[in-house]
Amino acid sequence: MDQTTLFDRLAGQLHRLSILTRTDPTVAGRLLADLLGPAGARPLDRAPAWPSGIADDHTPVEFSLAFHAGTPPTLRILAEAPADVLTPAAHLAAGHAFVRAQADRLTLSLAAFDRVRHLFMPNDPRAAFTLWHSLVFARRPELKVYFNPEIRGTDRATELVQEGLGLLGLAASYPALVDRMRDRALAGVDRLAFFALDLHDGPHARVKLYLAHHDATADDMVHAAAAVKDVDPGELREFCRIAGDGVDVFAGLPLIGSYTFTAGATYPVGYSLYVPIRGYVTDDGEAYERVAAVLRRYRFDISYLDQALAAVTSRRLRDGVGLLAHVSLRLGPPRPGVTVYLSAEAYRVQPPGAAAMPTRIVEPSRSES
Repeated sequence: MDQTTLFDRLAGQLHRLSILTRTDPTVAGRLLADLLGPAGARPLDRAPAWPSGIADDHTPVEFSLAFHAGTPPTLRILAEAPADVLTPAAHLAAGHAFVRAQADRLTLSLAAFDRVRHLFMPNDPRAAFTLWHSLVFARRPELKVYFNPEIRGTDRATELVQEGLGLLGLAASYPALVDRMRDRALAGVDRLAFFALDLHDGPHARVKLYLAHHDATADDMVHAAAAVKDVDPGELREFCRIAGDGVDVFAGLPLIGSYTFTAGATYPVGYSLYVPIRGYVTDDGEAYERVAAVLRRYRFDISYLDQALAAVTSRRLRDGVGLLAHVSLRLGPPRPGVTVYLSAEAYRVQPPGAAAMPTRIVEPSRSES
């Protein structure tokens, strides 16, 4: 019987990706072990203990490569810290414990985190997703957290976001975004997905707000992105065209738009668009062609993509769908570029033609009284 554990699988992939991106594999492996904790020893022949929304097969880790001009791509991990007790409250506590445990090791700045964390820490979370992390392996590892705006109920999401931005001195930037999202939000097709913080005090530390855009067109995304000055509408349309390959309405998995906020600005200062490419292809061979076309357009080295795919899987791309999960276009500071997201497929490979996980990026939740 195969006794490969969750940590075994993910650590091997992470080690190979670390070598590719010139990341210290020892540091990366130690952070992965801290993140998974005892759950890392769970054999892969057992079903996932917790249905993590990080990936369609419930693997609590997703890899990504951020391409930017002049340097090798940056390796990142999106992850959810497992808990001993399988409840949203326990996973929320585990996520906070991981942040605290890494504060000294990564020299984190928790000032912004501590100012807003109470908003997203109800005793009875009303959503399966409570707190996610992004580990960024730059010159030194950095940590980012994703709060769930709907954790107290869908009808309180706007309230939490407004209060959070106010506590961080960023309230002046929000009205420009509200004006852009009002009609689609009222129709229930735009949802607040993530409230994200960089946990460092460097010049590029960011607060980002992510919106899930259901049933959206390229024109809808151009309209939404216009809250940010100097976003080229032609680039957004072309990105949608290449990644969607003729899709007029992204009626399956939602497009995601993110906005970057900084103090002193009266509008968001950066914008990214994420296409869940796995929901709009038959197999990963098709997804590869689209992602490669995006990388070519922006003059990035496709060999990194080829090597990254070889680092996470040995299967043929045509034999499954979902390995290439998302592709995103970053516009604005600090470094415009493209990011490619790779599923670990620790538990299973989706067969060609299989529909991606039908749930929304943020689980529908009840209102909290």
